[in-house]
Amino acid sequence: MIPTSHGLERAFAVAIAAVLVVSVVAASVASAGGGGPGDDLAFDPDVPDTESFSAPSADGTATVDGETYESLQAAVDAADPGDTVRVDGRFDETVVVATRNVTLAGSGPGRALLHGDGEGDVLTVDAAGVTVAGLWVRNSGYSTAENDAAVYVNASRVTVRDSRVTDTTFGVWLNGVSDARIANNTIVGRAEITRLTDRGNGIQIWKTEDAVVRNNDITTVRDGIYYNWAKDVVASGNTMWDLRYGVHYMYSDDCVLRNNTAFDNDAGYALMVSKHLVVADNVAVNNTGQSGHGILVKSIDDTDIRGNHLVGNGNGLFIYNSVSNRIVGNLVAGNDVGVHISAGSTEETVYNNSFIRNDRPVLAVMNDQVHWNESVGNYWSRANPTDVDDDGVGDTRYKPAGAVQQLTAEKPAARVFASSPAFDAVRLAESSVPVVRSPGVVDARPLTEPPHDNWRTYYERD
Repeated sequence: MIPTSHGLERAFAVAIAAVLVVSVVAASVASAGGGGPGDDLAFDPDVPDTESFSAPSADGTATVDGETYESLQAAVDAADPGDTVRVDGRFDETVVVATRNVTLAGSGPGRALLHGDGEGDVLTVDAAGVTVAGLWVRNSGYSTAENDAAVYVNASRVTVRDSRVTDTTFGVWLNGVSDARIANNTIVGRAEITRLTDRGNGIQIWKTEDAVVRNNDITTVRDGIYYNWAKDVVASGNTMWDLRYGVHYMYSDDCVLRNNTAFDNDAGYALMVSKHLVVADNVAVNNTGQSGHGILVKSIDDTDIRGNHLVGNGNGLFIYNSVSNRIVGNLVAGNDVGVHISAGSTEETVYNNSFIRNDRPVLAVMNDQVHWNESVGNYWSRANPTDVDDDGVGDTRYKPAGAVQQLTAEKPAARVFASSPAFDAVRLAESSVPVVRSPGVVDARPLTEPPHDNWRTYYERD
């Protein structure tokens, strides 16, 4: 019987794969793996030195309506709605604000300190419209079960800004409120609590709606910003490091996460069991701990993930049991795995992303072959697509989770042959003649140039 052209093509691909396996096995004996692609990162964000805080030593004075008090609680109790309580020096007490529209105006977090007794909450806000500004609040209780917090907010339209929160279990707790504003604060937990799961969260958002969390620096807690049953919360400009998760969503819909930075955590942004989110223009760098994700997407639906920079993480993007999401315009560079996708996440729209210098571009744990796009795809630093009409869009498909990637995952020593003619032959066979419809991800029209030409800034040193 004369072989058909299809049979010849299939035999050609199988023969090449067999040759590769033999070569790789030999290489496994002779070669050892090197460091990951993110090892040479140059990333130095501007964050406060949390070891250099100096507490005021002068006894505290609080002034309201021309009267001066040596107890902050007494001054707060004397205030009428609309009054400002001016705070200076150190107060060793706990305080409850029960009058609406009162402002606690500290003379600055280095000059006005409210030091708790190490039990329960330090500052509790039970009245609407209260503002806390320029104050250092520290030394809450140690109980996560009792939700011990430095600032516990039980009322709506409360603002906490330009302040410092340290030596605490939970930093700021929003307890079923609306219209809260948490901005320009520094929140530091307890370094002596070494297990991250034994700490509280920096900002706890519980059943809260229409809140804004902006420009806060958060470290040494469990999760930087934790959402539980929240809705319509905007978080922007926050910086979070040395945590379990920089941001953690649970059962929280219609929220916006924009222009935040998470680095040196177990995971940068952990998005779970939520929908209708906007996750845009965030940075996740060197999140390589136990979880090791730049952005983790678990049971997330109908969400925009766009314009983010995911650099030098374990997985740049981890997608699990999530559908109908739009992943557009992200830089995914220098990660161990660019995208790890599994558990039925088959209805994503993925285009205009730059996948550069990832040790493994895609790890696809699935039973189906998924096409991410049909007209305009993504840039893959290993693809080298042909572009006959010179429109910047490749003419041949690319399978970032194809035979070569599967082989290098099973035989890490094979990565030294990533640019070899033999590997290129297999890629060519997969891109031009889909002889085997194997499970994985297919980019139908890969880009010839990366949309992100500034990716090298993460590796450049002064």
